[in-house]
Amino acid sequence: MKLLRVGRPGEERPALLDRDGITLRDLSGLVADIDGGLLADSAALNRIRAAADTGELPVLDADGARIGPPVARIGKVVCIGLNYHGHAAETGAEPPAEPVVFLKAADTVVGPYDTVLVPRHSVKTDWEVELAVVIGCTARYVGDDEDPLSYVAGYAVAHDVSEREFQIERGGTWDKGKNCETFNPLGPWLVTSDEVPDPQTLGLRLWVNGELKQHGTTADQIFTVAEVVRYVSRFMTLYPGDVINTGTPAGVALGQPEPKPYLRAGDVVEAEVEGLGRQRQEFKPA
Repeated sequence: MKLLRVGRPGEERPALLDRDGITLRDLSGLVADIDGGLLADSAALNRIRAAADTGELPVLDADGARIGPPVARIGKVVCIGLNYHGHAAETGAEPPAEPVVFLKAADTVVGPYDTVLVPRHSVKTDWEVELAVVIGCTARYVGDDEDPLSYVAGYAVAHDVSEREFQIERGGTWDKGKNCETFNPLGPWLVTSDEVPDPQTLGLRLWVNGELKQHGTTADQIFTVAEVVRYVSRFMTLYPGDVINTGTPAGVALGQPEPKPYLRAGDVVEAEVEGLGRQRQEFKPA
């Protein structure tokens, strides 16, 4: 299933994208929202599937309506840095021996077509298309004999916007360059895990002002999605509705020769992950 949320910020209603890839179906008669509670409730998800199969869900007239983040009330966004061989190489970094883990505040998450704000005094705002993993059941110390993907509810497109000067040159941790407002567009929809049998075979692409900048595949990940879920669960408990951004392929501005083409107000970025949809943001000054 492809689940999404439609409406103004704070007023989104749950919806389903029909199999035709065009029609939206209203889920508000079945569920209150798409959040961790729903994703952990297999019976509720099965009711949605059954209703979708019978065609009884009402059509949602969303012409011109805003598409919000596909998951509400996200507890935390866990990010994995330097997780593609190509990206590590372009930035001159050695592939890490263990996953590089940092956090983004949940309030950085915005809709897939929402405006992204270039921070005041920013000179190095960068793009990063990523595969986002959405947790479906509590993952705590996932064992070597368990399948970490069984804890995954689904997948989505994420844009891990980053301010490189704040991140790298201002001291301390990466947090300052990762947690600026609007710095994590998510969506357009959440694709349930049954429709993504192998998350290591997905293509990722990103364009800036129509020019292709990133063109990679999750097969280039240093640590697979399964390895990441297991690893993170040993340092923090993952709850339904939590999101893991699994890293970006080569092609970011940081990895380009001087003068590096960092983003400016007025730029337009489009990002997609194979089978998970495409998002688009216009950048404006904060």
